[in-house]
Amino acid sequence: MALNNPAFDSPAFKEQRPGLTPPPAAGAQTASAQHASIDAATQAQLEGLYAAPAAGAHQTDRMTVEDTVVKTLSLFAILLATAVVGWIWTLSPVSVANPNPTMMPWIIGGLGGFVLAMAVIFTSRKKVRPGLIFAYAAFEGLFIGGISAYFEFIWQGIVMQATLATVSVVGVTLALFASGKVRASAKATKIFMIAMVGYLVFSLLNVGLMLFNVIPGNMMFGLHSATIAGIPLGLIIGVLVVIMAAYSLVLDFDQVQQGVRNGAPRVFGWVGAFGIMVTVVWLYVEILRMIAILRGNN
Repeated sequence: MALNNPAFDSPAFKEQRPGLTPPPAAGAQTASAQHASIDAATQAQLEGLYAAPAAGAHQTDRMTVEDTVVKTLSLFAILLATAVVGWIWTLSPVSVANPNPTMMPWIIGGLGGFVLAMAVIFTSRKKVRPGLIFAYAAFEGLFIGGISAYFEFIWQGIVMQATLATVSVVGVTLALFASGKVRASAKATKIFMIAMVGYLVFSLLNVGLMLFNVIPGNMMFGLHSATIAGIPLGLIIGVLVVIMAAYSLVLDFDQVQQGVRNGAPRVFGWVGAFGIMVTVVWLYVEILRMIAILRGNN
């Protein structure tokens, strides 16, 4: 006895196999030749529609999670390629006569990445320009390669430690989000934004004090090197920033899903990939700095 809801008694809700058609309903009366022809054509059209593979981003020109993942991986491939250039460039002047690496890739990549990030953020409101996003990934790779090589020169093994920690945080965050155990909320987002503004003010103050030599030269990370009850202030702040970055990833994932639900054009997948890259780079640099503080105090 069939227990299916009769409302779903349609090829649209049945598993279709090539060459097979659903059997006619028992007791159905014979229709006219014209109606039979129309019904057969409609039936064949529905069977072809629902037996065909599901349309992806290429066919629909709409944003999908899978397509956004591919775009994200593409941007990180660009970042890794230019990171190698930044790494080699940083260590190239090191010799017996000149034992110090250069900071040029770090500075050029950081400034270029910041300018391009602002350009992407403001132009994407009207039109998405993938070329700007590719350029951002390239400059950001130069920055990451430069800063990583510089820190590795001082503390051997620190890059591997920071990379593993970053991958772990991203992986755990993604797993919790995919399982539904972690979701963005209006209240948490408001707290997150307040904390972000506070951290931004602190960072600008720290940079200003270091530029004007207000902070002693032995404090490599400025105010971050100060201690509270013997614990480096930078370490305490770093833990909070890692939590903020993890929540920012949750927001990124949520925005990607929202874009998919809204049927956003496929090109907006680049914006989602860009947002994820910005957060992951931020997370990596913060973890790198935290490990440097810990190893510098040992």
